[in-house]
Amino acid sequence: MTDISPSDNPCVCFVIPTYNEAPNVSPLLAQLTEKYGDEATRFLIVDDESPDGTADRVREFAAQDSRVHLLEGKRRGLGDAYVRGISHALDSLDADVVVQMDADLSHDPSDARKLLDRLSRGADAAIGSRYISGGAVDRGWSFGRRFLSRGGNYLARRIAGLVSVQDCTSGFKAISAAALRKLDVKNIRVQGYAFQIALLHRLIESGARIVEEPIYFRDRQRGQTKLGIRDLIEFFYSVWWMRVAGYKTFLKFSLVGLSGVVVNLGSFQLALGLGVHKYLASPIAIELSIISNFLLNNFWTFADRTMPGRRRIRGLKYNLVSLTTLGLSYATFVVLSMLFPDAPPVVLQGCGIIPATICNYLLNSYWTFRAGEPES
Repeated sequence: MTDISPSDNPCVCFVIPTYNEAPNVSPLLAQLTEKYGDEATRFLIVDDESPDGTADRVREFAAQDSRVHLLEGKRRGLGDAYVRGISHALDSLDADVVVQMDADLSHDPSDARKLLDRLSRGADAAIGSRYISGGAVDRGWSFGRRFLSRGGNYLARRIAGLVSVQDCTSGFKAISAAALRKLDVKNIRVQGYAFQIALLHRLIESGARIVEEPIYFRDRQRGQTKLGIRDLIEFFYSVWWMRVAGYKTFLKFSLVGLSGVVVNLGSFQLALGLGVHKYLASPIAIELSIISNFLLNNFWTFADRTMPGRRRIRGLKYNLVSLTTLGLSYATFVVLSMLFPDAPPVVLQGCGIIPATICNYLLNSYWTFRAGEPES
């Protein structure tokens, strides 16, 4: 599509899950194939055993347009369909960009151009947003529908921590293949509608540059919504699991820090026992604890992240962060000692550990052990 990225002409693949969308899939494909006529564009319908003949409608279209593809599978939920569809788009259709959208004509196919344009200008993911200035939802939405949408979005932002995005539950996105490969879509285990927030959470964790574009979300005219009680339960569980997972990483980091204290004091005592002067034993013990902490964090705390760069570079970064936070801890101790000269020194030393621990975690999480694509 030359108007999206003239220099590269990327392969854009629309991934559209369907279940009982026979009345909608043909008009949707007609609009998409007309509006996006470039040969590099692909349209992948992921149908999960629709009994209403949705797959047959897609086959009829594919017989006339080779850019239309059909991927069939057992019905396991929207999330499972997206995982299979996105994986197929990346592995078999050589997609450079994946566009997610609904099959019920709620999303205007023309709006995909706005999302693709944002990617061509440097974004890793562009979201069609109902909840930013210029965005809106169908006036025909019932109170219950609005409550569920707004409530789900609130939970995703406030509990799961996706506060940087206004419309966390949007199903209309354009995402670069590089960003999708970085977060490993196949390992997203969410099956239902909570897939949207799980995918967004992975994108944010991986450091993707995410932008939002306003869209108007229409209510479906034909067919029925597939949202059920099971989806709502999974959604609620997922947002809380994301919050717990964030604390889980911090807890691991804190436990590693405690082990570092043991290594520090133990090696210090050992060095003294071997006759090493205390002023030499102290930096040796500190460095041994830093090395111990780095190895545990690298292979345990942040083991699930794909991290760029060589391990020794991360080790140098970790040392630099450790020295910085040691300085912060000492500065806190000195300031508190001047403000509260009668306070027990051990209490003031403990107070200095608090800001140093937070700073240490943030710097190492978002710099030393930052997720990203490994260097070749």
